[in-house]
Amino acid sequence: MKATRIVHRDEERIRVDFPYNEELTSKIRQIPDARWSSTLKTWHIPYSEASYDQLSGLFPDLENEGNQLFSKSDLANILASPTTPNETITQEANLVPLGEKGLTPAIEWSDTKNRFLPGVIAISVSQKSILIRMPKNETDIQFVRTFTYARWDNRDFRWVIPNYGKNLELIKNYFNARISHIENVPLFSEFPQPSRITSNSIVQVPEQLPRLDSESLKEIEQFKRWMEHKRYSDSTVKTYIMAITTFLRFIKPKTSAEATNEDMQRFVNQYLIPRKLSFSYQNQAVNSSRLFFKIIKGSVLITEQLERPRPVHRLPNVLSKEEVSAILVASRNQKHRTMLSLIYACGLRRSELLNLKPENVDSKRHLLIILNAKGRKDRVIPISDKVIVMLREYYRSYRPKVWLFEGQFPGEQYSEKSIQSVLKLALNRTGISKPVTLHWLRHSYATHLLESGTDLRYIQELLGHKSSKTTEIYTHVTEKSLHKIKSPFDDL
Repeated sequence: MKATRIVHRDEERIRVDFPYNEELTSKIRQIPDARWSSTLKTWHIPYSEASYDQLSGLFPDLENEGNQLFSKSDLANILASPTTPNETITQEANLVPLGEKGLTPAIEWSDTKNRFLPGVIAISVSQKSILIRMPKNETDIQFVRTFTYARWDNRDFRWVIPNYGKNLELIKNYFNARISHIENVPLFSEFPQPSRITSNSIVQVPEQLPRLDSESLKEIEQFKRWMEHKRYSDSTVKTYIMAITTFLRFIKPKTSAEATNEDMQRFVNQYLIPRKLSFSYQNQAVNSSRLFFKIIKGSVLITEQLERPRPVHRLPNVLSKEEVSAILVASRNQKHRTMLSLIYACGLRRSELLNLKPENVDSKRHLLIILNAKGRKDRVIPISDKVIVMLREYYRSYRPKVWLFEGQFPGEQYSEKSIQSVLKLALNRTGISKPVTLHWLRHSYATHLLESGTDLRYIQELLGHKSSKTTEIYTHVTEKSLHKIKSPFDDL
């Protein structure tokens, strides 16, 4: 087992690497605030003396040699010190486009560590930030950390402090004669304007946004309670909260009361687009901001004049009946095969399948009852004798308590990630190379119904679509209709 000091999501943590073992995992969970990172694929715990002591107590053979972490005797001194590249894991930093007219590149320092001469402080001032290079000193570090949103730039070995209010004046008064020089970089931008970026440039995008103050957090919590009161779906609440939180962090040091339409345009052009986020997420970000400022701030200033992205019209992905059959047969576990079969047999969404309860199956009337589906709509779907027999065999084998499909423990709902893994395992056995998802089975259900002659209006009801236009997309991929079309090439 090995412990390493890292910075993860703007927070200093201790990374703990070890081969997968259920017993070791259960011990890690005993440490308060121990978390699993799906990005780093490892466990990490708070970077504190208490956490490190508990970790050492649980694992006496813990490795922390060299500069990977620290010895217990040095812990108090290192906690207040900036990290070095060998001690930190962060996302690869992006670069400022160079050589463009009007842009000044960030100041480059060669052999950075050797330039930290005793008592020498170098300051660079940009429009938005104050950049401080200084030797490691606990007293100085504590002073720098008194500034709101102060952070350590691990790539360039410097402290970054927002340039607003009296921050620069306070810094000058504190370091005073120890400052070797102050350099102004008036045209340096942490967020370059898109119009100045060429196809060969690399856009600098901030990977670590400033944290929110307590007032902003209260506003977001108020916004969340309002959406829950209005019975927005859990997924909508989660998406909107994430979007407005990112936006408010992006515009810092501005507060929500000072936000403008131009800030939202900058957010789209300098944050969403460089990250290649989808147009639908961009719409969600705009919608969440519109709602937030209307409800919480009583303002319609934000987003009213903002252009919406052009929508993308994509065709649904459809499998042939032979491919669907191969996937279902490849699922050897009875529960897995029943879940995938029910998605295709009834055209269910993933959440609709996982939210089913035994009482939702009306075998006497041959109906499957879907409650509180997308858009908070209920609907019924006819099921055949073949589906009823399959469900009865499954029920006799597993005897679910609460949910129709439960996890490892009785009464525990089957997870979304697990059902995705079930499909992936079946695809590996069939050898199908297409990037099939669970929703492809729903698309295939609708398309196969249409090909068999089912009226489009009935398909709309079975799928739970609010508008018939949504259902009409399946007419574009129906094999039966397409085969009736004769190319003029054949008449030549």
